[in-house]
Amino acid sequence: MKIVVVDNQIEPALKALKTEMLKRGAFKELKRRAFYEKPSVKRKRKQAEARRKRLKGARRSRAAAG
Repeated sequence: MKIVVVDNQIEPALKALKTEMLKRGAFKELKRRAFYEKPSVKRKRKQAEARRKRLKGARRSRAAAG
């Protein structure tokens, strides 16, 4: 990830960095790695994420078709 700072404009660069990190899921990853996650909890979290992703895809396909 690379953010270019132009003319010492720190605030816009920080805003760009934050949006890029949100887009890539870096904040979620940091929170997840802060503490140990048991394998059973990890499995359930992944299943829930997959379920959410599937539902989101189904909603999008229905909206595009209808």
